[in-house]
Formats: sequence, structure tokens, C-alpha cells
Amino acid sequence: MGDSRDLCPHLDSIGEVTKEDLLLKSKGTCQSCGVSGPNLWACLQVACSYVGCGESFADHSTVHAQAKRHNLTVNLTTFRVWCYACEKEVFLEPRLAARPPGPPPKFSEQDSAPPSHPLKAVPIAVADEGESESEDDDLKPRGLTGMKNLGNSCYMNAALQALSNCPPLTQFFLECGGLVRTDKKPALCKSYQKLVSEVWHRKRPSYVVPTSLSHGIKLVNPMFRGYAQQDTQEFLRCLMDQLHEELKEPVVAAAAALTEARDSDSSDTDEKREGDRSPSEDEFLSCDSSSDRAQQLGAGGRGRRRGHRHGRPEPAARGRAAAVTAVHQPLPDTSPVHHHEGHAKLAGSPPRASPVRMGPSYVLKKAQVPSAGSRRRKEQRYRSVISDIFDGSILSLVQCLTCDRVSTTVETFQDLSLPIPGKEDLAKLHSAIYQNVPAKPGACGDSSAAQGWLAFIVEYIRRFVVSCTPSWFWGPVVTLEDCLAAFFAADELKGDNMYSCERCKKLRNGVKYCKVLRLPEILCIHLKRFRHEVMYSFKINSHVSFPLEGLDLRPFLAKECTSQITTYDLLSVICHHGTAGSGHYIAYCQNVINGQWYEFDDQYVTEVHETVVQNAEAYVLFYRKSSEEAVRGRQQVVSLAAMREPSLLRFYVSREWLNKFNTFAEPGPITNHTFLCSHGGIPPNKYHYIDDLVVILPQNVWEHLYNRFGGGPAVNHLYVCSICQVEIEALAKRRRVEIDTFIKLNKAFQAEESPSVIYCISMQWFREWEAFVKGKDNEPPGPIDNSRIAQVKGSGHIQLKQGADYGQISEETWGYLNNLYGGGPEIALRQSVAQLQDPESLHGEQKIEAETRAV
Repeated sequence: MGDSRDLCPHLDSIGEVTKEDLLLKSKGTCQSCGVSGPNLWACLQVACSYVGCGESFADHSTVHAQAKRHNLTVNLTTFRVWCYACEKEVFLEPRLAARPPGPPPKFSEQDSAPPSHPLKAVPIAVADEGESESEDDDLKPRGLTGMKNLGNSCYMNAALQALSNCPPLTQFFLECGGLVRTDKKPALCKSYQKLVSEVWHRKRPSYVVPTSLSHGIKLVNPMFRGYAQQDTQEFLRCLMDQLHEELKEPVVAAAAALTEARDSDSSDTDEKREGDRSPSEDEFLSCDSSSDRAQQLGAGGRGRRRGHRHGRPEPAARGRAAAVTAVHQPLPDTSPVHHHEGHAKLAGSPPRASPVRMGPSYVLKKAQVPSAGSRRRKEQRYRSVISDIFDGSILSLVQCLTCDRVSTTVETFQDLSLPIPGKEDLAKLHSAIYQNVPAKPGACGDSSAAQGWLAFIVEYIRRFVVSCTPSWFWGPVVTLEDCLAAFFAADELKGDNMYSCERCKKLRNGVKYCKVLRLPEILCIHLKRFRHEVMYSFKINSHVSFPLEGLDLRPFLAKECTSQITTYDLLSVICHHGTAGSGHYIAYCQNVINGQWYEFDDQYVTEVHETVVQNAEAYVLFYRKSSEEAVRGRQQVVSLAAMREPSLLRFYVSREWLNKFNTFAEPGPITNHTFLCSHGGIPPNKYHYIDDLVVILPQNVWEHLYNRFGGGPAVNHLYVCSICQVEIEALAKRRRVEIDTFIKLNKAFQAEESPSVIYCISMQWFREWEAFVKGKDNEPPGPIDNSRIAQVKGSGHIQLKQGADYGQISEETWGYLNNLYGGGPEIALRQSVAQLQDPESLHGEQKIEAETRAV
């Protein structure tokens, strides 16, 4: 690696280490359990000679590190060093890059001191680890590491190998390791990062043991506990969802305003868009087919993570001065202003930044700042590397056949679950395609839709006959394009599935169809091979032909689609061998370094010909946008970066966006808002690891990228935002005052033996308030909402609902909270009424005492 993000403040605790000592220790055993290598770990603390086993066994190396507080340990097989305190890989002999020419970043006097290690300029292209001993090492394939089966865990191994061979995701965990930060348990992103680092290391072992990740996924979802065979697609969904939850970050106001402006421009008066789902929902759905899609129309499909459509802007001839015009309202300058030829105010505190361009049809709207007295809890959008890579969106349309009204819903997806059409379905489908008319109901159905025991026996006999007969006898081969056409075919809504028209105010016959509104960078396709009925399950073994290159999705795009690249190349495919009750998963993946295909069968990795892949019984496929233009663009930028001109200024760009540029076909606009606050400075909580978030680029490279992709803002000066610092201090004071006042009032209330009146408060709202004052949630709760615990009698009197989840507080506490947040309704229990309450419902006082004891 060699840049500053690998420096560790605990390196001073290392004693004198030689390679001979490590080689000698690698031939030993764990000092706690006596197990031998490979993958033993040696403690690097001064005067400590401990050697322990790793995760493959009892992980005594970690036990030792935590018990002795020895932070650094080295793997005696790969000689890679891990710091338990920093929770990342570090390097004993980092190669420090040269300091960029020109003045160092300036910080205002009131800001805290800069980090002890300055930011380093790194190449624009994704750099290798700098460990190769010869140029030939760069051409040697990596990532060809097997995974040990932990007991019916082939479903997990195949999924992990398929994800590992998705370059944008793997490159993020390898090159942007400093961004893998989370305080959420079980920190699955850390386990995945460690696994990817081991799999793609030059000195990789023949196989790894994914114990930590397996343990983490079982904590997240109990379904994966035990040793039963599981579905690889369900595992993928659970893993990606958890990675998103742990890595998600709120979208800053400026970027959110742009997205809202763009969305509003593309909507019409009759359009009804689905709002963002809460990020705390337990599950999300994939976009499914036929009747499944009809059911999801109301639910919104996989709506918990809405993607953001980033279209490539038209090239614009902008002068150098345009690269530094302001996007935020400028604040009074308190530091000297430096002038440069062709530039206006290139430094200052804070600097002026470039306007964020999302394309010619998008209008920049100033973010609305809520007033201090605002009592509404504002909706927050989130994004992560998972949503950036895998999120796409589908535009679902339902047309009433009586009044012709069309209602639309935007659904976010991370995979498409496609039906496998049978012979009759194919005939209907091709007829509908060629005649350009909606397919009849059933055209999108699976190849086996029969029900009951008789149908099961007939289907079993039919499948046995089919297995003994050449496939050409049964008609045309099913292609992946046929499955896509079946998924996107129009569905008639009639009979029991009639459409509730808002204009007609009645159930009407309708037609439903959908198109892709935004294509993901990596398209995950799931073929619905398994059918689970009430009494039995079976598997559809029909071969589905799929292209290795050039999967064209243009026939399935909405006219509003902003994606410029519409063809995909295959990255990996997961296959299932066996029946619905039992079987085995393997994965075929193309190595990104040499372009060869490999079979990953647990701990065994074998090179195969591409014809083997084409004949595979695909279950889950990963496709990546194909673009030779993107490759040429990266080569052009590398050439610009090689032109070292000392007079050029230096600009900071988001490391995460730079990773997108290096791995995405359509990286979208530059997103420097990921390391800036809404005021244009560095948020105080990000300052201490800012070198993990940014990369320094020379001026000519920045201008080339800005003119091509737009976005921004331009940043050539870093400073800690004093406004955010004041807001943080004010927020901390507010939290402290609120919780101290509550505890004081609540203690006085509990000391009363028989209070004349008791007020009730919804525990749901109280928990939101508690999360806010404890610092677990940055947003204060909205108005007090007692509607869930209140019921109105015939006389209009509001009473406590029987069995409601409520807490008991004093009149003074209610007055204090109600004065701060407003809301209601007010529910008071008089002493005589309180004595008549069900004893089981009088647990609110104890609840509130227990919930606030740890504050």
C-alpha cells in the first residue's frame, strides 16, 4: 500500500523482529492448545514471544491480545500484520510517498492540530500493494483461494466467491479499508474485509476458513445456525443487507437536494412515487415476477435502500475559474486569500467550491435548513458501497382499462428474481414480443404452475421422461433473455386480481408492466429454480442459456432511464447440483487479472474452459457493465497523473469516488460531499481519519475529471468546520440538560408514595427520545405521539388503551417534555383510576427507570 492510511500509532510497541525469527516460529505450535500451522499468529509486543492459533481453530492469538492488551500480531504464513486496536492491517515498513509540491494544507488557528502523518499523494490508478518482487508478479492471478466447508456451508462459500470476484466491491475493501468503520454488531464488514484481504493477498494460502464471517451471519439471522443446507440467494441477501446497514452513511443535504430536484424534474402530475422506507426495516424484497410483482406494487418491493440515479453529464467547456465557484452560501473569510492565475479565491477558510453538476437537465436547489423550532423529524437518506454497486430501480406502471389513468411506482432492487418459462409460456412470450401486445396472464409464470398431488405425480413423470430425452426434442432452449422478457411482460389485472383505481374509486380491470429506470453497476440475477408448495417442493432443472458477454438490456429500459451503458458481461455464476431437498453449490468466476474462468468448489479451485461455464445450470448470475470507453478514460487519466508539473495546485477528491472511477463503468458525478459537511468543511468527527477519506490529485487531473463527470465541489483546502463544532457542542449540552432534568424529575416522582395524578407516555416515543439523548441517534424525536396508547370513549374522553406499551411519569415530567416537543394527546390517570388498572399494565414506571439507569 504504502500511503499514510496504513500507518499505525501502535508500531512503537514492536520489539526487534527479523524474518528468520518469524520463520522459526512458523514451524512451532500454538502455546495454548498445541495445534500446528498454517496460519499461526505471533505477538509483536516488546519482550513477548507468544504464538497462538487463529480463527481456523480456537483463535488463542486473539484471546492473548485481548487479555494482555498486546495490539500487534503477525500471521506466520502470510507475514501480514494486524492491529487489534486500530482494527485494520498495518505494515512494518511502509513506503512513504513523496510530499506533494506546494504549501501544505492550512488549518485555521481555532482548529485542532493536524494529524501527525500528513496526507500523501497517490497514483490515480488503483495501486497495487507495492510488494511485488518483479513485474511478472503483477500478471499472476490472485483471488484463487478456496474456502473450507464448515459443515454444509457450500451455499456460503459459493456466494462469498461470487462476491469476491466483483471488482468494485473487492477493490473497495482492499483500497478503501479506512472507510470500513462501524459501531454496529456483529461488525460483519470487518470480518468480510479480513476475509477479502486474505483471499486476494499475494502470499495467499491454498484455502481460508471463514469462521468469523460465518459466526457473524448466524448472529444476524438465526436461520443460518446449525448445519442444515441453506439457500445461497437468501444468504446473499442477508449478507448484503447487513453490510449496507453497517457501512451506510447519511446523504448530505447538498447531494440530497440534487437528487430531489432531479426526481421532481422527471415526475409528472399523475405520477405517484413511493417514499423511502425506514432504514430500520427488518427485510427487503427482490424485484420478483408475475403475481409476486403484483403483490409488491403496494409494498414497494425492495424499497428500503433507494438508489440515486446518476446520469453522465454532457461535456461542457468550463474555464478554470468555473471549477472553484461557490455552491454553498459563502461565509466571511477569516484567513488570507491567495490568488492564482485563472482562479478566483483558491484558498481561504472556508474555500469556495465548485457547483455540483448532475447533467444539463438537473437544477441545483438550495437545501432547506429546518428552523430551530421545527418539530418534525426529517426523513434521512442513506447510501453505502453496497447500494452504490448493486442498487437499480424499476418503474412499475398500472393502467386502468376504464379511465386510462396510469399510476407509477419506483421500486429499488438489488437483484432480479426471474421465472423460467416453460414451452407453452415461451410460445406465448414470443408471440407477445413479435406482435408487440401484452402477454396474457400466465405468460410470466414459472414452467411448473400445477398444484396438488395429482399434478405432482404427473410433473414427476414428465421430468423423468424429460431427463431421458434429448433437450432438442422438447423445443427451443430457454435463454436468459427469455427469462427477462417473462419478468417484464405485461400482466392483466382482472378477476380476483383487479386493480383499485383511485380515479374511478372502484375495482377495475387493468394492465401492469414495468421497465428498468436505472441500471446497477453490477446486476445480480436470480433464476427461480425452486418451487415450494404446501405439501412438497421441487426444482426446475431446465437449462437456461446465458451470454458470457454482451447481455443487452435495452429492450427492458424505460424511456426515462438515465443509464448510458446498457450491456453487461458475466463476472460469476453460482450453480446448484441436486434436488430441492439436498444438493451442493459451486461457483464459476472469471479472474479479473488474467481473464480465465475458475471453478470454486469449497477449498478446491480449478481452471476451466468457458464452455464449461456456458453449460452450467445457473442459479445466481452476476453481470458487470461493460465499457471499453471507461478503460480508455482511466488510461488517459493515468497519463495525465504522470505529467508532474510543480506549479500545479493540488485538489482533494473522495477516495471512495476514486475507487468508483477505477472500477465502475459509470462512476457518476464526483461526490466530495462524502467527506464534507453541508457547510463545506470537514465534520469534526471525520477529521482524525480524513486521510482515509481523500486522495490528493494534481490540478490537471482534477480538471479533466471534473469536466468529464461533473459533481464536486472542488476542494484544495481542508479545515475543520467551526459551525459543525458549535452545533456538536450545543447538541451535547442539550442532551445533557434534557437527561439530567428528566432523571431529577423522575426520581422525585418515584419518591412519592401516592401521587395524585400519573401521566402516561408512549414507550415507542420514549425510546426514540432516549436514543437521541444517549447519542445513538443524531436526530431528535418528533412530537410526542400517544396515539398508539390512547382510545377515545363515546363521550370524547381520552383513556389509556388496555395492554398498551406505556410508561408512567409525573405531571412535572410531562409538562417538561411536552414543552420541548409538543404533541399528545394527554393521558392522565387519577389515583382512584390508577388503583383499578390491570397490574400487568402498571409496568411503565419500572420500564422508564430501567431504561434510563444506564444514561
